[in-house]
Amino acid sequence: MKRTSRDIRTANRYRVLRQIIAASPTSRQELAAATGLSLATVATLVGELLALGMITEVGFEDSAGGRPRGLVAVNTSGGALIGVDLAETYVRVELFDLALNVLARADEALGPGEDRPEQVAGRVAAAVGSVVARAGDGAARVLGAGVSVPGQVDRDTGVCVYAPNWDWHDVPLLDLLAGHLACPLYLDNPLRACAVAELWSGAARGHGDAVVVNLGTGVGAGLVLGGGVHRGVTNSAGEWGHTTLVLDGRPCHCGNHGCVETYTGAPGIMLNLREAQPDSPLLRPGDQTATVDALAAGVRAGDPVAVRVLRETARYLGAGVADLINLFNPEVVVLSSWVAAAFGEPLLDEVRAAVTRHALRRPLAAARIVLSPIPTDPVCLGAATFALEGALQPAGKGAGRHAVGGPR
Repeated sequence: MKRTSRDIRTANRYRVLRQIIAASPTSRQELAAATGLSLATVATLVGELLALGMITEVGFEDSAGGRPRGLVAVNTSGGALIGVDLAETYVRVELFDLALNVLARADEALGPGEDRPEQVAGRVAAAVGSVVARAGDGAARVLGAGVSVPGQVDRDTGVCVYAPNWDWHDVPLLDLLAGHLACPLYLDNPLRACAVAELWSGAARGHGDAVVVNLGTGVGAGLVLGGGVHRGVTNSAGEWGHTTLVLDGRPCHCGNHGCVETYTGAPGIMLNLREAQPDSPLLRPGDQTATVDALAAGVRAGDPVAVRVLRETARYLGAGVADLINLFNPEVVVLSSWVAAAFGEPLLDEVRAAVTRHALRRPLAAARIVLSPIPTDPVCLGAATFALEGALQPAGKGAGRHAVGGPR
């Protein structure tokens, strides 16, 4: 798409604010050096952010005998952002200030059969209402809510085009949520959310090319190419979990067989455990989270079945990650989301060993494989930045879906 001068200006505004959040307080001169924009352009953009109340002047610093340089910092009381991590088994909502500090958090479980769009929208609304109530005055000026939903989404229309694990097709999710929530709403999926979170606050910061592997119920890869998130023509880039790993392998919700997700997502890990020991006491039928937690505890305790399942899972995952390294030649591969967090370093060690067996030597030598260092939910953090990006758009352009009333 051809970008207009207004699009470029908005992108530069976002770029400057992102740098201020990363290095607050900072001067206009330092912002120009960090962003590559001219000092005049930075000065104009800083003025706009000051007028929006998103940043504030915080004094001066000496400049080697010249005029003191004015410093700006994030105005943490200038607004609040909501990030929604809508997953197959839970809804998690976090409320952030403009420096992306967590002010409040709420969780809602989604049980089997609780996947009708209207039910899910109600759970999201309840969790959002809970964090707003807990934050009190900190939520007085909510600038927007970013919502991450697993599957393929249309950002412009707010429609979840396809979510295979729920069999959702063309669900107008933001329209459903707009009946509950009184703030602008923005939709994307966890692959993009995790990638943005790592760019802002995690292992991809300062890197031009990175792959963020999202390991949960579903599996995918957020792509950072040339310093920005790569979305593809239809916002569908990164559906690596639905690439074929085993010909004629396990059936997948997407309709194919042998997808990466069927061996490395939480349900696939449960099946790996059943195949290793059908009557294992580590298995919690119907409960992915409890099973993964039990396996992770078993690995730490040296349980031979748990260790075997971890290695089998990492064997598949390592082959898939090697493909990503060979294809995209990234500087860093980040293992993210709740399954990666549960297993931690043991999974990382096994994946690194498996990748070494499959990746080409040259791109492998240039790539680090790490766990996400983000202490909060990376999907919530990334989703909150969608709302922040929306708040920086000029009025009437790229605005989020607005609600028809307050929380109900």
